[in-house]
Amino acid sequence: MKTKLLTLLAALAVCFGCTAQTKANQTNMKDKKALVVFFSHAGENYSVGNIAVGNTKIVADYISELTGADQFEIVTHKYDGMSYKRVCDVAQDEQIADERPAFEGEIENIDQYDVVFVGGPVWWGTWPQVMFTFFDRYNLSGKTVYPFTTHEGSGLGSCVQDLRSNCPHADVQKGFSIYGHEVRSGKAKVEKWLQSIGF
Repeated sequence: MKTKLLTLLAALAVCFGCTAQTKANQTNMKDKKALVVFFSHAGENYSVGNIAVGNTKIVADYISELTGADQFEIVTHKYDGMSYKRVCDVAQDEQIADERPAFEGEIENIDQYDVVFVGGPVWWGTWPQVMFTFFDRYNLSGKTVYPFTTHEGSGLGSCVQDLRSNCPHADVQKGFSIYGHEVRSGKAKVEKWLQSIGF
């Protein structure tokens, strides 16, 4: 009986220790300076029609609202006015050619951020090529990176693996994906994910 009691007390001590550590990690995560980097495509999109605000931007806005993270949107006008089919064709051509489309703006001091959320739609199984332009330009080494994607069936695709390959010295985490047609009513899902990672 005494042995069982000691075993139970030891197990409880471990559980309390784990809980305390989890809370400490969550507190530490909330204290870190975070940035949301994303590319989002407005206009004609699969399943949701012609939209003024891209699916990924809506998720990025949720993340910033819920965590206080700064934002940097990867903006290119290359696809403006294109039909959904035309965007798909151009995106596939870019991927085959391993292109690096240009984007506007810059992040003045990326070194100030400890955590970077990286988001985009899944095009042909991975990030849009303009995001690889971003990965080439900015060094995410030493940062904790959380990928997130919007999609209509691809999930995360190969985005996590491709991010790890392009940013080998970043601590790239598992990631989060959500259907594009769900984002407008999906804030609770984003919030649940953020809470699971300590935000």
